[in-house]
Amino acid sequence: MTRKQRRAVFILASLFILAVAVGLVLFALRDTIVFFHTPTEVVQRHIPPGQRFRLGGLVAAGSVKRDGLDVSFAVTDSANTIPVTYRGVLPDLFREGQGVVTEGRLDAAGRFTADSVLAKHDETYMPPEVAKALKEQGVWKGGLPPAAAAEKK
Repeated sequence: MTRKQRRAVFILASLFILAVAVGLVLFALRDTIVFFHTPTEVVQRHIPPGQRFRLGGLVAAGSVKRDGLDVSFAVTDSANTIPVTYRGVLPDLFREGQGVVTEGRLDAAGRFTADSVLAKHDETYMPPEVAKALKEQGVWKGGLPPAAAAEKK
């Protein structure tokens, strides 16, 4: 084998090993690559209690109940709703009808216990993934998010 052929074999073998490594990493992380799951996806995938994940959707109207630092609310995508409990200070712009992404775990009763809550950062922001999920379900057709459009009226 000439020097040029050995170099080509070495490069091809290296690329093959790299491709296998990337494939194994992606296979191992296939469920955690998603930024968040909507309530419908949580129901469909039967996510087991105790597994950590992100839940995203809209804060259901009339669902926010505060008791000091303990807050309970529901996250909905209009097809399904999941009750959420959170202990801590919510973002200033958190309110009903707005896009939210929470991070935590489901308990055995199907209630999501969040340890962090992310809300929109200005009056027209909605996480792109939440907007896309709402559009796919036919809830939001574009323009302003549903809550922001209601506020403008």
